[in-house]
Amino acid sequence: MTGELRADCARCFGLCCVVPAFAKSADFAIDKPARTPCRNLLADFGCGIHDRLRERGFAGCTVYDCFGAGQHVAQVTFGGRDWRAAPETAGLMFDVFPVVRELHELLWHLTEALALDSPVRAELTAARAELAALADADAETLARLDVAPHWRSVGALLDRVSTHVRAKGRKSRRGADLVGKDLRGADLRDTDLRGALLLGARLARAKLHHADVTGADLRGADLSGADLAGALFLTQAQVDSAKGDAATTLPPSLTRPRHWG
Repeated sequence: MTGELRADCARCFGLCCVVPAFAKSADFAIDKPARTPCRNLLADFGCGIHDRLRERGFAGCTVYDCFGAGQHVAQVTFGGRDWRAAPETAGLMFDVFPVVRELHELLWHLTEALALDSPVRAELTAARAELAALADADAETLARLDVAPHWRSVGALLDRVSTHVRAKGRKSRRGADLVGKDLRGADLRDTDLRGALLLGARLARAKLHHADVTGADLRGADLSGADLAGALFLTQAQVDSAKGDAATTLPPSLTRPRHWG
């Protein structure tokens, strides 16, 4: 399951370069309306500046993760028909992609939770099977799907897993405003950091074993030398949006970003 939840851009139709909108900012060099191809999208659906995205002002692209939804929509939902060769599929494909992306993100979290000691393993397994079946539904069903109830139910399960794993520590900074805070060397083990705002926070050498970082905003955070190997529900996108170095430890399922050097 894990492999299916990782982006395989070679099997996608550039959906993340078409469907989302973005505004000119520190993360994007240009304005791009939703459902409009980025000017850097090539005829073969590759990116013309893939190896220079940060240098060319598209750092936002480097932190985007579709959790494998792109190739799923392209190859499973639409059976390999691309929106350029079959333009009649474009509207529906663009509707479906964000829905499947959300389902795949939920599946990723459930898969991570199943790797932990948990009192709700049966519920996690059932939820994952249900969401996997939904992700395999036909395009029309997916386009009508409301994912919000699934976020709530899965979120409740993940909360129970987190509480169980973090039993030794009840510290909570859930949703805390920690923007730019100096947390160098801080002992944040077993801390609930769900939804915490850690933009630009200085977390060098911080200890984050079993810290729940679900939805924590780590953009620009300094993770140099930080211990994230056992952090709960840390995603590749969170890591990609932060700063780190060779001494930063990550979970084995995540990749050290190239821009960390």
